[in-house]
Amino acid sequence: MAKFDVYDLEKKKVGELDLADAVFAGEVNEHLFYEVVKAKLASDRSGTHAVKNRSLVSGGGKKPWKQKGTGRARQGSTRASQWVGGGKAMGPKPRDYAYDVPRKVRKAALRSALALRGNGQQLIIVEKWEPKGPKTSTAAKVLAKLGVKKALVVDEGANVALARSVRNLAGHDFLAVEGLNVYDILKHDALVLTAATAKKLEEALS
Repeated sequence: MAKFDVYDLEKKKVGELDLADAVFAGEVNEHLFYEVVKAKLASDRSGTHAVKNRSLVSGGGKKPWKQKGTGRARQGSTRASQWVGGGKAMGPKPRDYAYDVPRKVRKAALRSALALRGNGQQLIIVEKWEPKGPKTSTAAKVLAKLGVKKALVVDEGANVALARSVRNLAGHDFLAVEGLNVYDILKHDALVLTAATAKKLEEALS
């Protein structure tokens, strides 16, 4: 079991927490990061790019000139792709770029991301963080005392006050534990977890 210090919001050590090596101190597989992040970014693409083909461009119903006898190449419509203002041939069409990676790969990548932060001393575990109400300035002071400049704060989704306190801070983000993902972990320099959240992740990923 890996031992992690547990701090209060003043960054005073208040205890230690034993967490599974396989989740928070295991081997880091960077190739899994590539696979999972690539799938995430592909899923984020809107895929709405499109152009008009000759059937979608208005006009062009009349044959420009008769088929034979003019000395010019035969033409059927002024909306064919070789005409200025005509439709585009073989242009892009709306499509969905999303694809899934296996569930085991996603879980292994998340374990690697947690291990990356744990091994690099960029994982901070606080005993609990339950503000009475949303207060951005207070959250900024807490994060400054914890010594993090660009942190991802993770706790239960029901902790609305904390989410609203952190979401307006530049460089910092809040994420419910249910939505924790590799992309957001790697995007931030540090990871701040509550003790209860760390145990929940250990249970889900072991």
